[in-house]
Amino acid sequence: MSKNVVVSDRGQITLPAGLRKRLGIEPGGVVVLEERAGEVVLKPAAVVTLETYSEQDIARWEAEDALSDAERARVKSKARKKV
Repeated sequence: MSKNVVVSDRGQITLPAGLRKRLGIEPGGVVVLEERAGEVVLKPAAVVTLETYSEQDIARWEAEDALSDAERARVKSKARKKV
């Protein structure tokens, strides 16, 4: 499919509504712009929300997951038997 769009004086373009709908590009959505061999390629971006954790959160999880010496020895023993 080929469509002509006009570039505004601010460098903006408007993607045709049908194209946005087919590609699932919603208002406020993100697209990736790539330059390939003198062409401009736009494609919908996958946006993933990342959570950040404090040092206190990480320390708490490490403490909760810590094995006692007896538990560690039992796990190692079982692992050796399976090898």
